[in-house]
Amino acid sequence: QVRVVESGGGWVQAGGSLRLSCAASGRTFSTVSMAWFRQVSGKVREFVAAISRSAGILYYTSYADSVEGRFTISGDGAKNTLALQMSSLKPEDTAVYYCAASLGFFSRDYDRRLPGQYAYWGQGTQVTVSS
Repeated sequence: QVRVVESGGGWVQAGGSLRLSCAASGRTFSTVSMAWFRQVSGKVREFVAAISRSAGILYYTSYADSVEGRFTISGDGAKNTLALQMSSLKPEDTAVYYCAASLGFFSRDYDRRLPGQYAYWGQGTQVTVSS
């Protein structure tokens, strides 16, 4: 069993910054992919960013076009933690943000963006950006 827990959501004015954190626990694994998705009520869950590591050395990252250049994903493979630094936030970034984890290593960008590739999900943390 893998448990995923997010933290760091909150309220911020447009143009501000927030940092989300995520921790995965319950199993020891060196090959892991973790990602952030977000969802607005009534809409489909949307990919935000992902990182995929192999043996803690080789890694790939992916970003949604809407956040590229404003958000930065980072992770600690040894600790199975993930962070999302969000800057220049916009009202359209308002959503519940979910952290997801997978035991698989995804070398293809396409795979890193698919919610179905991630078996373990957190409960979500609300991010609200006011105009």
